[in-house]
Amino acid sequence: MKSYKTEIIKERALLIAADQKKKCSKRKIKESLSELKNLCISAGAEPVLELSQLLDKPINTYIGSGKISEVKNLIKQLDIDLCIFDDELNPSTQRDLENKLKVKVIDRTALILDIFSKRAQSHEGKLQVELAQSEYLLPRLAGQWSHLERLGGGIGTRGPGETQIETDRRLVRDKIKRVKAGMKKIENTRTSQRSKRINNNIINYSLVGYTNSGKSLLFNRLVKSNILSRNQLFSTLDTTTRKFYLNQSISSTISDTVGFINKLPTILVESFKSTLEEAINADVLLHVVDFASDDYLEKINTVDNILEDLGLAEVPKLLIKNKIDLLDNFDEIIDLDASYLAQISTSAKEGLGLEELRQGLITSAAIIQNEKSYIFI
Repeated sequence: MKSYKTEIIKERALLIAADQKKKCSKRKIKESLSELKNLCISAGAEPVLELSQLLDKPINTYIGSGKISEVKNLIKQLDIDLCIFDDELNPSTQRDLENKLKVKVIDRTALILDIFSKRAQSHEGKLQVELAQSEYLLPRLAGQWSHLERLGGGIGTRGPGETQIETDRRLVRDKIKRVKAGMKKIENTRTSQRSKRINNNIINYSLVGYTNSGKSLLFNRLVKSNILSRNQLFSTLDTTTRKFYLNQSISSTISDTVGFINKLPTILVESFKSTLEEAINADVLLHVVDFASDDYLEKINTVDNILEDLGLAEVPKLLIKNKIDLLDNFDEIIDLDASYLAQISTSAKEGLGLEELRQGLITSAAIIQNEKSYIFI
């Protein structure tokens, strides 16, 4: 009896970025497109070509009429299935571009939501993704189902919108209410658990950082755990917290949290707020950066900006310069703000720098314990 291999046909994607000349350089737009390419691969599509345009001022169609004509020709020549734009498109712009290009059009937000939909494992993670997708879908209902019916399913259409394309706004709003109610119960449980840790004078550490910086692997090394750790974007969506032994005088926990990314959609930050509460309530943030990446400074700034938006700018931090096994020289000292207590070089993969990191954690714990003792006197 013959056996047949099932070949998964990947959607062929054209990646498009645009920005204003006075706000963005060619290098910045190239880096952003490179990240979009990695997101595209993570979603299971095949990035065929990347296009960019620097504009004098923003325009309603995101790219100029000449660039739209170029894209239309490339779609025919390269047999493109979908166009992915590097910024969040408003619903009318998205519909206008689909009408002009005659292929499915999605934006960076839809792409990230699609990846999150594939990665979510826990009940909480699935609820959070469902909430973000429903809130993204709500303003797009006015023409969404007819476009999707014509263009088919696939990337950017997974999740709540795929099986309820013809639903109306009332049904989606009802769904959002139900999901929020479910998340509220989980949030109450988390709050109770955090209160116990605070009352027991436990030092709480949270790993934060850009996606794929090695947070989960470092977490596994520190607590001798085995949570999922892969060389891919957003491999961790669910917060994991473990008791963490430093020495006899320090009781502590450490949490691994969802990774950040440039242009992180606001609806995702809002939806994952209960997960990010572990970072919000941390005594010390362990900011992990891929020190071997060419744009590590930009990634540090991106994470710092998100932490500031979450009200965490003043929380004590350690900068963990990870992946030093890929570098010949890793002694560079980075200029950081006063909230950073120290900079420590590590390789979670090879187990380098872990003792120095533990000493840094002990030192920071002593500082926090002194502050807590002062508060309770």
